[in-house]
Amino acid sequence: MGTDRATGKTMLALPEPGGALERMADVTALETATVVTAIVGEILEAGKASDAELSSFVPTLHAALCEVTEVAARLLSADE
Repeated sequence: MGTDRATGKTMLALPEPGGALERMADVTALETATVVTAIVGEILEAGKASDAELSSFVPTLHAALCEVTEVAARLLSADE
């Protein structure tokens, strides 16, 4: 995270499960997936994209889906 001005030592963040940093990461993952989904949805609705153009979104969609799946799994396991 930087250097402590008083001691000169490196400061580290040790996130706790369910802590603020994890929540921020979850929100970011959900926001990213929402934006990617909206963009791809608009492209599909327009119906003018080639298969090659559409295939360029597959890695991004896969990454967003993986992140959202991890968030959902973590939230479901926390409810148990």
